[in-house]
Amino acid sequence: MPPPTDFTSACPLPLAQYPHVLLAHGGGGTLMHQLLEQVFLAAFGRPAPGAQHDSAVLDCPAQRLAFTTDSYVVRPMFFPGGDIGSMAVYGTVNDLAMSGARPRWLSAGFILEEGLPMESLGRVVCSMRDAARRCGVRIVTGDTKVVDKGKGDGLFLNTAGIGVVEHALTIVPRSVQPGDAILVNGDLGRHGMAIMAVREGLDFQSVIESDSAPVADLVLELLRAGLPVHCLRDLTRGGLASALNEIAAAAGVHLTVDETRIPVREDVHAACELLGLDPLHVACEGRFVAFVPAGEAERTLAVLRAHPSGSGAALIGQVGADAPPLVVLKSALGASRILDMPSGEQLPRIC
Repeated sequence: MPPPTDFTSACPLPLAQYPHVLLAHGGGGTLMHQLLEQVFLAAFGRPAPGAQHDSAVLDCPAQRLAFTTDSYVVRPMFFPGGDIGSMAVYGTVNDLAMSGARPRWLSAGFILEEGLPMESLGRVVCSMRDAARRCGVRIVTGDTKVVDKGKGDGLFLNTAGIGVVEHALTIVPRSVQPGDAILVNGDLGRHGMAIMAVREGLDFQSVIESDSAPVADLVLELLRAGLPVHCLRDLTRGGLASALNEIAAAAGVHLTVDETRIPVREDVHAACELLGLDPLHVACEGRFVAFVPAGEAERTLAVLRAHPSGSGAALIGQVGADAPPLVVLKSALGASRILDMPSGEQLPRIC
């Protein structure tokens, strides 16, 4: 993923006067308005003259909408393959995509810590701008607050998104049926391991980059192909294991997945072994699991693999009878075990 456009040329910032965020930048006065004008509006675009207000008014041509919200507290703020800004945009866009919605509008709430370098804020804002352009969405409203030094760890982000649902499918766990095929759109675990490699100073022969990326276009390709998608779920906190267990419980079905078919890179495996982690519990930021009728599995794979965000797609399992609701993993040795959700917080602050 190319780095965001250099903020110094694309996002005018008051670096000379105020190289760090001050409490006054959140106080409602002149400095706050300078911050809004010179950082956020410069990157995200200004409303029409006289239209800047406490809310954005949107023209919506559809009757069905998808609406989601999420918060981001990742540490470190910048990591191989992404940063908190692009991840916030992609994460919200991907949540909308899991309903089969076409993402249209985002909001952005910034919690800034006093002392945050204005340069870092500029990089994040420009990254969000570039990510929004890539996804074809607009950041139409937002908010900024500043907290005391030591109370915010630099920068926290909240984003909400609205998407338009242009199909008649009900893409939810209750639509999953016995016999459905289970697919993923690519290799797993890279986001969590990219974060941990930076934190722990792990040195591998190859750099592990986050898989953070938008998947809405890929989901829309599935829908354009007329595929009867039953359920989609992005593999964020808790990874594949949590997503499958959540769907099994909600749908009341038995899921079986084959460990040998689940794509995990060797360097990610090595990092997980070093840290005592299961890659199936590790978060991704550009991966999802899809449930489709068994007869449509090969066509779904072909559509996924034809798109850059699905080139590593794999068929990993199937849905069994509707009781008991659990997930079973078949190992490379032929044995079977229950694949539980992770217990506790194995990897804090990775999204």
